[in-house]
Amino acid sequence: MSQYPEPLEKLIKELKKLPSIGQRTAERLAFYLLNQPEENAMLLSQAVLDLKTKIRLCRECFNFSEEELCTICKDGHRDRSMICVISHPPELWKIERCNGYHGLYHVLGGLISPVNDVHPEDLHIDGLMRRIEGGAVQEVILALDPKVEGEATSMYLARRIKTYGISTTRIAQGVPIGRDLEFADELTLNRALQGRVSI
Repeated sequence: MSQYPEPLEKLIKELKKLPSIGQRTAERLAFYLLNQPEENAMLLSQAVLDLKTKIRLCRECFNFSEEELCTICKDGHRDRSMICVISHPPELWKIERCNGYHGLYHVLGGLISPVNDVHPEDLHIDGLMRRIEGGAVQEVILALDPKVEGEATSMYLARRIKTYGISTTRIAQGVPIGRDLEFADELTLNRALQGRVSI
């Protein structure tokens, strides 16, 4: 039998599905929302709905966007000779906050991981190759997590990009092995971008 009234129990159950949210945190959040004015709950629910209905992937780089092209791809002041390859959009915004990189990005949508049934064809790799074939790109920077899947993906991409005869580098110093890029601080990421090395 449920401990709480059904609507409250349902909300707690849904909140527990979020990353890093356990039973107690879900209960605290649910009770907080329950004690808020109805207007606040409506604003929150509308924001979540807008997130799912108004956000899509940029057709060029696969970043999150409200339009066909994201703000970075549309920005005429970006250096179009460089593409920084990352696995997920949150990493893009982490690098942007460093203010040390002014090129373009390409979001793979994950990392190669046969154990998890993620293969090259499951990622946005063909889209990256089409951008390289366009001829404007002179350097591809691989900014992938320094863990087994990130290394495997970097090596795969480096082999494919090599056939185009352009520079392929990877971010260097300061990013700890086995840690997700998302958790690195901005200064460390900026230094890693500045100290990138050829593959």
